[in-house]
Amino acid sequence: QVQVVESGGGLVQPGGSLRLSCLVSGSIASINAMGWYRQAPGKERELVAALTSGGTTNYSDSVKGRFTSSRDSPRTLSLQMNTLKPEDTAVYYCNAVGRRATAGLFNAWGQGTQVTVSS
Repeated sequence: QVQVVESGGGLVQPGGSLRLSCLVSGSIASINAMGWYRQAPGKERELVAALTSGGTTNYSDSVKGRFTSSRDSPRTLSLQMNTLKPEDTAVYYCNAVGRRATAGLFNAWGQGTQVTVSS
């Protein structure tokens, strides 16, 4: 079974920074893509940053220049969030897509971590 666990959320003042981490565990042959998504109250889940196995990272316009995501190891992903704004408040989710060690593909989501930007 593939598991995805996020950590690092919390309360921060506007203009502050937070770093989220994501760990993928389980019987995995490869992870082809990883990404961060977020969902604010009353809104749909939206893409924040998407990383492909080719090394490309795509960011949403709302976070470009402020957030940086990196693949720190084959199974870990981080999201450095700087100059945070109240509108960044949301539950942040990590997603991983790849191939299982046994057979078949997986598309796994974490349980989410709350980020609140408020003074």
